[in-house]
Amino acid sequence: MRWTIKPKPDSQKLTTLQNALKVDEVVATLLLQRGIETYENAKTFFRPSLSELHDPLLMKDMEIAVSRIEEAIDKRDNILVFGDYDVDGTSSVALMSTYLKTRTDAVATYIPDRYDEGYGVSFKGIDFAHDNDFSLIIALDCGVKAIDKVAYAKTKGIDFIICDHHRPGEMLPNAVAILDPKRDDCKYPFKELCGCGVGFKLIQALASKQDKTVEDLAQYLDLVATAIGADIVPVTGENRVLAYFGLQVINSNPRPGIKAIINQVKKKELTLTDVVFIVAPRINAAGRMKHGNYAVTLLTETDYDLAEAYAAEIEDFNTDRREADRRITEEALQHIEQNKEQERCTTVVYQKDWHKGVIGIVASRLIETYYRPTLVFTKSGDKLAASARSVSGFDVYNAIEACSAHIEQFGGHKYAAGLTLKEENYQAFKKAFEDEVSKTINRNLLIQEVKVDSKIDLHQIGSKLIRIMHQFAPFGPGNMTPIFMTENLRDTGYGKCVGEDDKHLRITVTQSGKEKLVCIGFGLGDKLDLIKDRIPFKAVYSVDENHWQGRTSIQLKLRDIK
Repeated sequence: MRWTIKPKPDSQKLTTLQNALKVDEVVATLLLQRGIETYENAKTFFRPSLSELHDPLLMKDMEIAVSRIEEAIDKRDNILVFGDYDVDGTSSVALMSTYLKTRTDAVATYIPDRYDEGYGVSFKGIDFAHDNDFSLIIALDCGVKAIDKVAYAKTKGIDFIICDHHRPGEMLPNAVAILDPKRDDCKYPFKELCGCGVGFKLIQALASKQDKTVEDLAQYLDLVATAIGADIVPVTGENRVLAYFGLQVINSNPRPGIKAIINQVKKKELTLTDVVFIVAPRINAAGRMKHGNYAVTLLTETDYDLAEAYAAEIEDFNTDRREADRRITEEALQHIEQNKEQERCTTVVYQKDWHKGVIGIVASRLIETYYRPTLVFTKSGDKLAASARSVSGFDVYNAIEACSAHIEQFGGHKYAAGLTLKEENYQAFKKAFEDEVSKTINRNLLIQEVKVDSKIDLHQIGSKLIRIMHQFAPFGPGNMTPIFMTENLRDTGYGKCVGEDDKHLRITVTQSGKEKLVCIGFGLGDKLDLIKDRIPFKAVYSVDENHWQGRTSIQLKLRDIK
């Protein structure tokens, strides 16, 4: 790993903030690194409020969208809520349909089949709407590039309202309204909402017309927080507020579907990280292994016993997903080694029978071994489909766009994207993608980086620091768990490898002979020799708590040692 220590903040600002908040230098440093420079900034950060959310009517086309939906409700027109099959899409559909059903019973949902229809708005979905007399489609987490599909719907007499957060192309679809903060002509102050976040702004605007406040909509925030965590959007600004209050709902009064998932894993208090690794994969497994409709059914169910049965079914899908993910990752790693592709700047692999539902996860797994922009292809109908993942600091969407001559269609974000191409164009695309990345990437980005917030000594770690750091949550992009670095550490002599195949490292460290702290290093079993015989070393880590048999102790989670 490449260790990058963040620069120390300005000493005057540091002293001023320390005095204003009566905190030590470590806490003041962490706050300044997050752009928090004043008492008022800190108050907002530590005490999020729903009143901080922006007026939804600031979003381009919001008034038009509200007006069209109100018209449909008044006329009792049929409304189809359409969304993508991933967590953000299915959460968005559950949120929008649940809200609309409090206003009208003329509402249905539609999730495209990942394998039959592919990503986003589909002709099949529009035909379904036409055949079943829907005059309005609200598309969530997709649609901003669906120019031909929206035009087709127009010929069928169907209007579209699009709630998306992906980057638009040069042209926009001819929809009634396009709510997307990433539109160049949208002045909405916060640009990083997920699809479910944009959907929430729409129901916030609809509810405001009935004199309802955002507090009246708090019950929907469990879905929004789940989508924020799953879609890896920045946990800053409006997203942090939505995630903070969404976690409160998840931990106190979640909808039956989410409660059923939590009860399966018997976890008491969930963090946003828990949502990402426990709740989100299970919701995702429905669309990956079977159909996204299963996820929407689970998330909209009001009867707990039924929700429990649906959650059990989805747990089976998740078990299948894990097995497919493990097998395909092994096969992809063998492919890279057999073809001696370890020295490339990119990883691009293809096998026709790989499960389309897990290729995105496999791309992320391959990055854990070969840290570079990665695409995993499989056969999808008469074309090849790929999921792309990137390394920190490199925009894979731009790199794919530069190879668009070889591509049928693509979409996504800086760090995650998807594309389809004709099989005969695969090798040409693979070469073009390698050439583009080789030409544009800073080679340092191909070595995994750990960003260190602050260099500290062990004696500075105590219950007070942990108590304050708990209040920095929820953690995520833009507000990551603080990482510290400490030098001159020594193992007390009991360091050992633990876990399956001795993959992990468990040591007790001291710095001056006084403090002794237990450390766990997941995946660091091969570093045991670095700490043997009380050889001094330095480590980067996060500070955690270990709960065991009713006792709580401080534990360091090692990221790397040197």
